[in-house]
Amino acid sequence: MSAAQVSVDRGRCIGAGMCALTAPEVFDQDEDDGRVLLLQTEPTAAHRAAARMAAGVCPSGAITLAEPESDGS
Repeated sequence: MSAAQVSVDRGRCIGAGMCALTAPEVFDQDEDDGRVLLLQTEPTAAHRAAARMAAGVCPSGAITLAEPESDGS
């Protein structure tokens, strides 16, 4: 099974910080400009749900989570 892949677009980030509050194991905020810092590109299973939620609550849509497709078996 492949791991989920997280990516961020720092140019799109507005520094709201929802990601760091929702999934602090996966995201942080840059101390200088407040924009997202990606700590884990492949979150563990334990952190994947929080990463998915962070992508959903990001007001600028700067976070993308690509999850492997299930083969249904």
